Amino acid sequence: MGVVDEHGRPQPPLDGDEAATLLGFLDLQRATLAWKTAGLDADGLRFSIAPSTVTLGGLLKHMALVESLWFSLWLHGRSPGPPWETVDWDADPDWAWHSAADDPPEDLRALWDAAVDRARAAVTEALADGGLARAATVPPWDDDSRPTLRWILVHMIEEYARHNGHADLIRESIDGRTGE
Repeated sequence: MGVVDEHGRPQPPLDGDEAATLLGFLDLQRATLAWKTAGLDADGLRFSIAPSTVTLGGLLKHMALVESLWFSLWLHGRSPGPPWETVDWDADPDWAWHSAADDPPEDLRALWDAAVDRARAAVTEALADGGLARAATVPPWDDDSRPTLRWILVHMIEEYARHNGHADLIRESIDGRTGE
């Protein structure tokens, strides 16, 4: 690991190639979510700012789902793993957000950590099999278009960056912790 900031977040390389730079920024965003949710109990992870129902626990579970869908299902055509394939998504399309309130903090963190670990392995595999230009195996949309690994990585950086903005506001409302 290269340079790490005062919050334990790895900093992207200043002179890396395209893959290292993209992965560096994705890992920075992942570490930011970990930092924003660290040390909170169940009440903290269930806290929301009205009128929103977004919680930090919901963010962890949602991002575990997003990691699993993009890197397991769509990139490699593999099952996203438990608990995702047993959910009745028609009954509750926002199940990941809603069900997080019932999950213990250690389960939410473990679910997200495992999804990130699987995603990292999936990216390593895809980089060895076509690099950043490798197309997804399964189309995520109805039109059969398949994004490249490059597009998926940029999308994941955007997904984390947007939700880390939510995490900033929620965490500050819980205990005043601010930063980035």
